[in-house]
Amino acid sequence: MAHRLVLDYGQRPRAVQVPDGARVLRAPTPEAAPPPLGDLLTSALDRPVAAAPLEEQAAGARRVLVVISDATRGEPRDALVRAVLARMSDRAAVDVAIATGTHGPADPGALGVGDDLWRRVRSVVNHDGARTADLVALGTTRRGTPVEIHRAVVEADLVVATGCIIPHYFAGYGAGIKALFPGLGGSASVRVNHRLKEEPGARAGVVDGNPCREDLEEVAEMLPRPPFILNAVLDDDGAARAAVAGEVRAAFRAGAAACEPLYRVRAAPSRAVVVSGKHPVTASLYQASKLVAAAAPLLAPGGTVVVAAECGEGTGPLDVVNRGIYEIGLRPRLPAEHRVVLVSSLPDEVVRQTYCEPAPSVEAALAGAPEPPLVLPRAGSLLCEAAA
Repeated sequence: MAHRLVLDYGQRPRAVQVPDGARVLRAPTPEAAPPPLGDLLTSALDRPVAAAPLEEQAAGARRVLVVISDATRGEPRDALVRAVLARMSDRAAVDVAIATGTHGPADPGALGVGDDLWRRVRSVVNHDGARTADLVALGTTRRGTPVEIHRAVVEADLVVATGCIIPHYFAGYGAGIKALFPGLGGSASVRVNHRLKEEPGARAGVVDGNPCREDLEEVAEMLPRPPFILNAVLDDDGAARAAVAGEVRAAFRAGAAACEPLYRVRAAPSRAVVVSGKHPVTASLYQASKLVAAAAPLLAPGGTVVVAAECGEGTGPLDVVNRGIYEIGLRPRLPAEHRVVLVSSLPDEVVRQTYCEPAPSVEAALAGAPEPPLVLPRAGSLLCEAAA
């Protein structure tokens, strides 16, 4: 016997049949309706953590840089930018930088920012981490990361980094300093930092004692002026449940503390684990690999992870996917004996060039599984713990 389950898969959901006895694990989203986002952002800016109010800092700034995420993050960028600009004088020279990290330049029209806001700002910095002419060298961190960052960050009198706090598989959580580095960092230097994902403390939900996060936060010490952050805390449905503003470390930690109970789950491991997630995490294997990392604590030795991700944008760079992500980031988290099977729109011959095996459907991938699967419909956001 089997029953029907609808998974996030790509641009559209996908219905699958899973065996009776399958366990479905979801984030513990609160039942209460989320507060209005505008109210949360206003309250956070009214009570900044360990920093002077934003309007006070902006009063003496001739050049202000507001940093937003690219389209690989599902974030309320319009609301974040509006909240920041509401604290600025109309005479302030404001630039917006799109934090693309190693992803390459973004399409500003795909970011959901209103045309009136684009007209309000002086210029838009569409970051390209491979364009070395735009980068400024700041030095080397104690862990050996050579920091190069877009010159717009160094030249601004005030930098306001926006973003949303959700779990991140090796930096602990997204947002905070990540908007600036890796967001506006040089691709080569960012990849040096990302090697720290091999270390035991580089795990989802870990902030203090996380070598990757601590290395990133050291970048704030290298900047001419301390950055200010405005971060929303999102639940698994993408609704804001809290917001924080202020100093990049202290405010971020307050937000991470609010985020943790929204995503912490415990379950007994299984030898068959199905993972999927909301677009854009299922847009490419580069992004969908985060789903495997999240589920790793729940995969029993000898087990199989089935990744249901459309991958309409392809695999991503194969050397990065296979070496930088799988060999360095995923294999150390997974049991010594394991399989990763990808259900996608990609041709089988393309999938076979990656660390995954292809399968035409979730049902086919689960055929012959030794036990009913554990299904994580939105795996990438979960903080998973193995229960006895």
